[in-house]
Amino acid sequence: MSTTTDQQPQFQQPAPQSPSTDPVLLLVMGIVVVLVLGATGYLCVVHRSLAGPIGAVGGVASALAAAFGVALALRRR
Repeated sequence: MSTTTDQQPQFQQPAPQSPSTDPVLLLVMGIVVVLVLGATGYLCVVHRSLAGPIGAVGGVASALAAAFGVALALRRR
């Protein structure tokens, strides 16, 4: 008695896709950025003595944000 085995095709599983960013998260982050910039602008206009320190902190924060964005972009590749 001979037995034959059925050769079933083997399917490869699709490669895992990179995690996509949730649109709601992007919306919330955008709202937070606008609110923070608006509050910063308001403080600079109303309290002119705070404009110098807020500008310095804003400059450092923008450099850190750019570095953080580049690091995230390179990590997702």
